[in-house]
Amino acid sequence: MIGRNLVVTPPPHLKQRDAVAHAMRDVALALVPVTLVAFYFFRLNAVIMWVLCVGAAVLTEIVVRPMLGQKPQIGNMSAVVTGWLLALCFSPTTAWWTAVIGAILAVGVAKELMGGLGWNWFNPALFGRVVPVVLAPLFSWIGPVLSSTRFRFAMADVMSQATPLAMLKGRDLAGAPTPVDLLTAYPGGALGEVSALALIAGGLYLMLRKHISWRIPAGMIATVFVLTLVLGRYPVHQVLSGGLLLAAFFMATDWVTAPVTGNGRLIFGIAIGVLVVLFRVFGAPPEGVGFSVLLMNPTAHWIDRMTRPKLFGQK
Repeated sequence: MIGRNLVVTPPPHLKQRDAVAHAMRDVALALVPVTLVAFYFFRLNAVIMWVLCVGAAVLTEIVVRPMLGQKPQIGNMSAVVTGWLLALCFSPTTAWWTAVIGAILAVGVAKELMGGLGWNWFNPALFGRVVPVVLAPLFSWIGPVLSSTRFRFAMADVMSQATPLAMLKGRDLAGAPTPVDLLTAYPGGALGEVSALALIAGGLYLMLRKHISWRIPAGMIATVFVLTLVLGRYPVHQVLSGGLLLAAFFMATDWVTAPVTGNGRLIFGIAIGVLVVLFRVFGAPPEGVGFSVLLMNPTAHWIDRMTRPKLFGQK
């Protein structure tokens, strides 16, 4: 009789009318520090990249949801946060059409076509970042066509040298930033890689607000540090550079695509850390955080089942 009134819904399990919007606003606040550092270093290009990704994400939701017979939910800020995270995954010299395609894939495919908020299998922002890379040959014709149009914007002055991860890949640290540079502020790589300290501050804020658990970030960071230390691959640089901290605090901890059990979250973070090291050390590209998180996203439900605590008295 008790079970008749139980309602089963997908995560996030936030039942107040505006709880999702409040949580998304907290995520946006947590992203402000690293975004401001990116704006300082890359100036107009960073601002344009942010506007393109957020604007395309919101517009995609406005267009796609009515096509699926649903009303747009711009007020909950989920599309804004998805576009914001996607912008931080791109470098300041990324083609504008790549950013727009990524936002359309993130919101239109990974989020809405997979069931909407609470049902998606993959983190939408990382999906929008990785899929254009995988499908780059299919989009090869877009660049020349759009480059011939008048819609362009001036490129900002950015680093022409190798990124910190590329230097680590070749074990060439001549001229590489120091750990202090990477911790505070250094204009290398994507917009979200400019300051490890800003990302840590945002992550701690989300922990204090109880939106994320420490287990996934701790599992990822500790695993990458230990394994790269054993392999002699500059563990401090590996942790502070690339997209590791951005993914650890803001993407791998996604309520929908991560486990909900305590032990499951720790296992999830450790597994992602192992994959990151495999990609970075033995893979062709220097970075592999996005692929690692996406590969583990579909396993979250299985990990929850394997780590589900037993009821008292259960055999």
